[in-house]
Amino acid sequence: MRLNILINSFLKPRSRQFIRYISDEYTPKALRSLKGKSTRNTVQYYVDSCRVRTVAGNGGDGCISFLSVWCKDHAGPDGGDGGHGGHIIFQATHTVKSLNHCRSVIIAKNGERGFNKDCTGKNAQHIVIPVPLGTIVKDDAGRVVGDLSAEGIMFVAARGGAGGRGNKFFLTDTEQAPDVAELGAIGETRTYSLEVRSMAHVGLLGFPNAGKSTLLRALTRARPTVAPYPFTTLRPHVGMIPYDDYEQVALADLPGLIPGSHKNYGLGIQFLQHVERCRGLIYLLDGTNDPLHQYENLAYEISQYNTNLAHRPSCIVVNKIDLVEGKRGLEDFKRGIGEINEGVREINKRIEGVGEINEDLKDANTKQLEMNRRVQETSEGLGQIVLGVSAKTGLNLGALLKVIRQIYDRGDCS
Repeated sequence: MRLNILINSFLKPRSRQFIRYISDEYTPKALRSLKGKSTRNTVQYYVDSCRVRTVAGNGGDGCISFLSVWCKDHAGPDGGDGGHGGHIIFQATHTVKSLNHCRSVIIAKNGERGFNKDCTGKNAQHIVIPVPLGTIVKDDAGRVVGDLSAEGIMFVAARGGAGGRGNKFFLTDTEQAPDVAELGAIGETRTYSLEVRSMAHVGLLGFPNAGKSTLLRALTRARPTVAPYPFTTLRPHVGMIPYDDYEQVALADLPGLIPGSHKNYGLGIQFLQHVERCRGLIYLLDGTNDPLHQYENLAYEISQYNTNLAHRPSCIVVNKIDLVEGKRGLEDFKRGIGEINEGVREINKRIEGVGEINEDLKDANTKQLEMNRRVQETSEGLGQIVLGVSAKTGLNLGALLKVIRQIYDRGDCS
C-alpha cells in the first residue's frame, strides 16, 4: 500500500509537467503573491546606467637596507621589493540585475612597501565589481571598450601600479653596495560609463500621471511612489511577475515622457534611453485625458528617437476605465483608431492609383501612416489592439497579465 502511494506521488507531478509543455492549449497563468508588501520607507529603484571613476592602487616602494650581523658588519644589501597595487575589475554575473550597488568613485588599495631581510611587500587585493549580463562599458569619448555579454567575462577598468624594486635587485659585480631603490608605479585612473543593455522584458510607457506606478504596484510587489503630481517617477522601478510555468517577467515603470522628448526637452533623451533597454512596450494611456492624442504623441516621439523601437512587441492599454470619463475615453479611442485606419487606407489606395505622392500630402499624413503601421503590427502580433484596465480597482488585470506573457514569449522568439 505504501509502495503504491509513493509511486503515485512521483507519477502525478511528472505527468502534469509533461502535459504542460507539450500541450498547445495550455496558457501560463500569473501567480499572485499572498505575502504582504514591505512597510519600510526605503524603496529600491533600478539603475540601468551610471558613470564610474576608477582609481587603481599604487605600487609599494622598494626598500634600501643593508644586512648587518654579529659576524659580518657589511653583509650586503637586503632591501625587498614593494607590493603591487590592486586592479579594479568589472565581472559579468547573473546574480545582479542592476547597477545600484556601483559607487561613483571606486578606489583600490596600494601595495605595501618592501622591508629589510629581502621581505617583499604585500600585494593589494583586487576589487571585483559584479555587473549584470549585457553591460556595456564606454570610455570618456563614448567608444565601447567592453561588452560583458557572457557569464564570468572580466574587464580590467584600471590597472594597479607595479611594486618598486629594492636595492638588493641592483646588486652587481661592480656595485656591491647599491643605495638606490625604485618607487612604486602610480595606478591608473579612468572614467567609464556603464550601461545595461536589457533592463526589463516589458516597459510601461506613457505620459506623467497616466497610472504607471499604480499599475506596477497592482501587478507586482514593487513599491514605487504614487502621488497626484507629475514626474513622481524620475528613475525606473522594476517588478517581477511570476507564472506557474516557472517563468518570471520583469515589468519596468519608466519615467513619463512629454512632447518634444526626442529633442531632449526636460530629461527627454535620458528617459528615452530607458525605453530602449526594454524588449517590449506597453503604451499606457490615461482614459480621462484624450487617449488618442496621447498615443499619437508617444508613437511620434518613439519613431523620432529610434525607428527600431517601432518593431518591438507592444500593446495599447487604456487606464482609469473605472471612471465614467475613462470608459468614454476608451470608446472614443477605439472609434478614433478605426477612423484613422479607414483614412489611411484611402490614402494608400490613392497613392497606388496615382503612383506618386505629393510632398505636402506626405508631410500631412506622416503621423497617421506611422500610427496605422504600429497598430497593425500590434494587432497581428497580439490579437488585441486596445485593452481597458483600472489599476486602482484591479479591473481587467487578468487579461493584461496574459498580454504581458504574450509579449514576453514573442520577444524571446524574435
